[in-house]
Amino acid sequence: MRILGIDPGLATIGLGIIDRSENGDMTAVDWLTIKTKAGLPIAERLCEIAEDLKGFLRTIKPDLAVIERLFFATNEKTALDVAHARGVIVHTVASARVPMLEPTPLQLKLGITGDGGADKVQMQTMLVHLLSLSEIPTPDDAADALALAVYGALHAPHPAVLAPQS
Repeated sequence: MRILGIDPGLATIGLGIIDRSENGDMTAVDWLTIKTKAGLPIAERLCEIAEDLKGFLRTIKPDLAVIERLFFATNEKTALDVAHARGVIVHTVASARVPMLEPTPLQLKLGITGDGGADKVQMQTMLVHLLSLSEIPTPDDAADALALAVYGALHAPHPAVLAPQS
Protein backbone atom coordinates (compact mmCIF):
# COMPACT_ATOMS: atom_id res chain seq x y z
CA MET A 1 0.00 0.00 0.00
CA ARG A 2 1.37 3.42 -0.97
CA ILE A 3 0.54 6.19 1.51
CA LEU A 4 0.97 9.92 0.94
CA GLY A 5 1.20 12.25 3.93
CA ILE A 6 0.44 15.92 3.32
CA ASP A 7 1.35 18.74 5.71
CA PRO A 8 -0.79 21.64 4.45
CA GLY A 9 0.48 25.17 4.05
CA LEU A 10 0.31 28.08 1.65
CA ALA A 11 4.02 28.85 1.29
CA THR A 12 5.24 25.27 1.80
CA ILE A 13 3.34 22.00 1.54
CA GLY A 14 5.13 18.95 2.91
CA LEU A 15 4.78 15.63 1.07
CA GLY A 16 5.92 12.27 2.40
CA ILE A 17 5.47 8.90 0.70
CA ILE A 18 5.83 5.50 2.30
CA ASP A 19 5.05 1.97 1.21
CA ARG A 20 3.55 -0.47 3.71
CA SER A 21 3.90 -4.16 2.97
CA GLU A 22 1.19 -6.70 3.77
CA ASN A 23 3.11 -7.73 6.90
CA GLY A 24 3.15 -4.09 8.09
CA ASP A 25 6.75 -3.18 7.25
CA MET A 26 7.12 0.48 6.29
CA THR A 27 9.61 1.94 3.82
CA ALA A 28 10.17 5.63 3.18
CA VAL A 29 9.94 6.23 -0.56
CA ASP A 30 10.48 9.99 -0.72
CA TRP A 31 9.84 13.28 1.04
CA LEU A 32 9.74 16.74 -0.51
CA THR A 33 7.88 20.04 -0.57
CA ILE A 34 5.76 22.12 -2.91
CA LYS A 35 6.54 25.82 -2.51
CA THR A 36 4.61 28.85 -3.68
CA LYS A 37 6.10 32.28 -4.13
CA ALA A 38 5.29 34.93 -1.53
CA GLY A 39 3.83 38.09 -2.99
CA LEU A 40 1.73 36.35 -5.63
CA PRO A 41 -2.05 36.71 -5.28
CA ILE A 42 -3.47 33.92 -3.13
CA ALA A 43 -5.62 32.67 -6.03
CA GLU A 44 -2.48 32.06 -8.13
CA ARG A 45 -0.78 30.29 -5.24
CA LEU A 46 -3.80 28.05 -4.69
CA CYS A 47 -3.95 27.18 -8.41
CA GLU A 48 -0.26 26.32 -8.34
CA ILE A 49 -0.78 24.02 -5.34
CA ALA A 50 -3.67 22.26 -7.09
CA GLU A 51 -1.78 21.78 -10.37
CA ASP A 52 1.45 20.59 -8.73
CA LEU A 53 -0.41 18.21 -6.42
CA LYS A 54 -2.57 16.86 -9.25
CA GLY A 55 0.53 15.98 -11.26
CA PHE A 56 2.21 14.46 -8.21
CA LEU A 57 -0.83 12.27 -7.47
CA ARG A 58 -0.82 10.99 -11.06
CA THR A 59 2.86 10.12 -10.74
CA ILE A 60 2.89 8.33 -7.37
CA LYS A 61 -0.64 6.83 -7.46
CA PRO A 62 -1.24 6.64 -3.68
CA ASP A 63 -3.73 4.22 -2.15
CA LEU A 64 -4.33 6.57 0.77
CA ALA A 65 -3.64 10.22 1.62
CA VAL A 66 -3.29 11.50 5.17
CA ILE A 67 -3.87 15.24 5.47
CA GLU A 68 -3.39 16.98 8.79
CA ARG A 69 -6.37 18.87 10.17
CA LEU A 70 -5.67 22.46 11.09
CA PHE A 71 -5.38 23.87 14.55
CA PHE A 72 -6.13 27.51 15.19
CA ALA A 73 -3.07 29.72 15.19
CA THR A 74 -2.78 33.09 16.86
CA ASN A 75 -2.31 34.81 13.50
CA GLU A 76 -5.77 34.82 11.91
CA LYS A 77 -4.55 35.80 8.43
CA THR A 78 -2.03 32.96 8.35
CA ALA A 79 -4.63 30.50 9.65
CA LEU A 80 -7.12 31.57 6.98
CA ASP A 81 -4.54 31.33 4.20
CA VAL A 82 -3.52 27.83 5.32
CA ALA A 83 -7.20 26.87 5.56
CA HIS A 84 -7.67 27.96 1.94
CA ALA A 85 -4.65 25.89 0.91
CA ARG A 86 -5.87 22.88 2.89
CA GLY A 87 -9.26 23.13 1.18
CA VAL A 88 -7.59 23.07 -2.24
CA ILE A 89 -5.46 20.10 -1.15
CA VAL A 90 -8.46 18.13 0.13
CA HIS A 91 -10.41 18.93 -3.06
CA THR A 92 -7.50 17.89 -5.30
CA VAL A 93 -7.01 14.58 -3.44
CA ALA A 94 -10.76 13.88 -3.43
CA SER A 95 -10.98 14.68 -7.16
CA ALA A 96 -8.26 12.08 -7.77
CA ARG A 97 -10.50 9.61 -5.87
CA VAL A 98 -7.83 8.88 -3.26
CA PRO A 99 -9.26 7.87 0.15
CA MET A 100 -8.21 10.15 3.03
CA LEU A 101 -7.58 10.19 6.73
CA GLU A 102 -7.54 13.55 8.47
CA PRO A 103 -5.92 13.36 11.91
CA THR A 104 -5.55 16.35 14.20
CA PRO A 105 -2.05 17.26 15.42
CA LEU A 106 -2.94 15.64 18.79
CA GLN A 107 -4.07 12.40 17.11
CA LEU A 108 -0.90 12.38 14.98
CA LYS A 109 1.42 12.80 17.97
CA LEU A 110 -0.48 10.24 20.01
CA GLY A 111 -0.54 7.79 17.11
CA ILE A 112 3.19 8.04 16.40
CA THR A 113 4.76 8.48 19.85
CA GLY A 114 2.00 7.46 22.25
CA ASP A 115 2.12 10.99 23.71
CA GLY A 116 -0.28 13.67 22.45
CA GLY A 117 2.05 16.33 23.84
CA ALA A 118 5.15 15.07 22.00
CA ASP A 119 7.48 17.74 20.69
CA LYS A 120 9.08 17.91 17.25
CA VAL A 121 12.27 16.13 18.41
CA GLN A 122 10.28 13.21 19.85
CA MET A 123 8.28 12.93 16.63
CA GLN A 124 11.39 13.02 14.45
CA THR A 125 13.22 10.48 16.63
CA MET A 126 10.29 8.08 16.39
CA LEU A 127 10.11 8.63 12.63
CA VAL A 128 13.78 7.68 12.24
CA HIS A 129 13.17 4.57 14.34
CA LEU A 130 9.94 3.44 12.61
CA LEU A 131 11.32 3.93 9.09
CA SER A 132 14.90 2.78 9.84
CA LEU A 133 16.32 6.06 8.53
CA SER A 134 19.93 7.08 9.09
CA GLU A 135 18.99 10.70 9.91
CA ILE A 136 16.07 13.00 10.52
CA PRO A 137 14.34 13.93 7.24
CA THR A 138 14.50 17.59 6.21
CA PRO A 139 12.95 20.07 5.75
CA ASP A 140 10.55 19.98 8.71
CA ASP A 141 7.44 20.24 6.48
CA ALA A 142 8.48 17.10 4.61
CA ALA A 143 9.34 15.29 7.86
CA ASP A 144 5.89 16.19 9.21
CA ALA A 145 4.32 14.81 6.02
CA LEU A 146 6.31 11.59 6.38
CA ALA A 147 4.95 11.28 9.95
CA LEU A 148 1.44 11.68 8.55
CA ALA A 149 2.10 8.87 6.08
CA VAL A 150 3.34 6.65 8.93
CA TYR A 151 0.17 7.51 10.85
CA GLY A 152 -1.80 6.28 7.86
CA ALA A 153 0.20 3.04 7.74
CA LEU A 154 -0.43 2.42 11.43
CA HIS A 155 -4.09 3.45 11.54
CA ALA A 156 -5.61 2.87 8.09
CA PRO A 157 -8.41 0.38 7.78
CA HIS A 158 -7.98 -2.64 5.51
CA PRO A 159 -7.31 -1.58 1.86
CA ALA A 160 -10.68 -2.99 0.71
CA VAL A 161 -12.45 -0.60 3.11
CA LEU A 162 -10.53 2.33 1.61
CA ALA A 163 -11.58 1.67 -1.98
CA PRO A 164 -13.24 4.84 -3.36
CA GLN A 165 -16.90 4.48 -4.18
CA SER A 166 -17.76 4.79 -7.87
